[in-house]
Amino acid sequence: MNKISRRRFLTLSALAVPAVIGADARWVEPTSLRVTNLKLNKNAKCRFVHFTDFHHKGDVDYAAKMVRTINELKPEFVCFTGDIVENKRFLPEALHFIHQIKAPVYGNPGNHDYWSGASFPDCERAFGATGGAWLVDRSIVLPQHDLELVGMAMIGIHAFKDRQTERRILPFYGALAVPWGVGRYDLGFFETPGGPLYVNAGIGTYRIPYRFNCRPEITVVTI
Repeated sequence: MNKISRRRFLTLSALAVPAVIGADARWVEPTSLRVTNLKLNKNAKCRFVHFTDFHHKGDVDYAAKMVRTINELKPEFVCFTGDIVENKRFLPEALHFIHQIKAPVYGNPGNHDYWSGASFPDCERAFGATGGAWLVDRSIVLPQHDLELVGMAMIGIHAFKDRQTERRILPFYGALAVPWGVGRYDLGFFETPGGPLYVNAGIGTYRIPYRFNCRPEITVVTI
């Protein structure tokens, strides 16, 4: 058996590392769904799930996994903060999976929902069928939780008056593009002058199905 030289071994190793990273980023991490638990105070009782940036492109196995994970968590309600699809031809299938979530789902549109020409009336019917709502520059009060859910879209904060409850959840329009425009608010929990902020990693990918060191995420929030 011929022995491999140290130099050749190091060369092969150097070539193998990018290949392994690339394979992970393409075939493993994009569907390696994780659940993050966020409890905002000791006496918290209201428990809901947040997910975002679905970007459904036809991967029905992954979409079913997402639905199954959310249902197993048994949330009181679910918040979705935009980008159901990039291409409107996938919208009926994406909404089919939203409809399978066994809790009221409250959602607002993202930039790609506008750009793709997705049918908002279809979204309104699908989210409403779960017991939730499609919130386009409007809010809804959940009196049992003393909570106002605010769905921002094109008009944004100017569409809203004073808060209607003691607590308010305020999702912003569309997905944030990292690193442009986000400052230090790239991922995770932050205390801000406006109150607690959590930046979710999203569950989908934009155009190219790659993720590296940023696993898709579903967040369980207790307030």
